[in-house]
Formats: sequence, C-alpha cells, structure tokens
Amino acid sequence: MDDKALVSQVLAGEASAFRLLVERHQRLVMHMVARVVDQPEDREELCQDVFVRVYGKLGEFSFQSKLSTWIATIAYRHAVNHLRKQKMKWSELPEDDRWQERWGVADTPAEVLEEAQWDEIVRQLIDQLPVQYRTVLTLYHLEHFDYREIGEATGMPEGTVKNYLFRARQLLKEKVILLQRSEPI
Repeated sequence: MDDKALVSQVLAGEASAFRLLVERHQRLVMHMVARVVDQPEDREELCQDVFVRVYGKLGEFSFQSKLSTWIATIAYRHAVNHLRKQKMKWSELPEDDRWQERWGVADTPAEVLEEAQWDEIVRQLIDQLPVQYRTVLTLYHLEHFDYREIGEATGMPEGTVKNYLFRARQLLKEKVILLQRSEPI
C-alpha cells in the first residue's frame, strides 16, 4: 500500500492502517529520537509521543515531501524540544578517561577492540558526537535520506547538512584512529 492510500485509510479511522504506519516508520522514529536523546528511559515515551503527534497532524500532511521525511521532522523536533525542556547541553566528544567512565570500560582501548565488535565501538563513538552530527549520520547512512530530505527533516540548509556530514565523518575517523594508535604494535 502506498503512502497516500495509507494516510487516507488512517484519516478514515482504520486502526489497522495506523498500526501499519507505525510499523513502517517506528525504526526511523527510534533512530531520530535515539540520536538526540541519551536517556533510554525517555526514548520510548518520546517515540510514542511522536506517533500521537503524527496521528493528530496527519490531516495537515500535503504530500509535498515523502511521508517518512515528514515523520522524521516531527521526531527530530520533538526530541530537540525535549532536550531544551530538560536544559541539557550538547557536548563535544569526551576525553579518553571520560570515555572509559561513560562506557564502564576499565581496559585500554586496545583491549576493548579485542573484546568488542567494531560496529559496537563505532556506534558508541557516534553516540558521543554532538546531536546534529549524530542525526545527520543516522539519516544519511541508516535511513538513506538524501541531503534535501535531511534538510527538510531537520530544518537545516542543504549546505549545512553536507558540512555536518563531513565534520561528523572526520570526528569519527579521528576517534577511530586514536583508538587504533593506542593498540600495542
């Protein structure tokens, strides 16, 4: 079922259509919220809130963008608003000793690399990036949004999206290189 038919059925009050909409987009919403909000206990509630907002505003959706882009926009803005309400500060990458504290790792980075999967380490490093960089990386690499769609979802100009994606990759690369250099030769 295409998005227009799905939206029509949801607006007609068909509960199964809304369930399908949630199933199709729950991963996207979870990625958007998880990349902005660090507290796992808040994420599930925020995701539910996003779908309540989607349901309430679905009648206003005009298909000028993809449905997934519109939902991602709602998720992103809702998560950012949550952060603002919590008066949380977006931080830069922590120092190496803070990295060990934050992730409960007492071993050296070389020992961590031997024990853990690279994808888990990279995910943790991504989680340490500023929220804008995490969001852009997630949308581009995991959700396969293009620059324009990311801009629509986040409200960022396309040039900013490209710049943030470049910077995020650079920061991530630097952290990985630092981890590799700390391995014994």
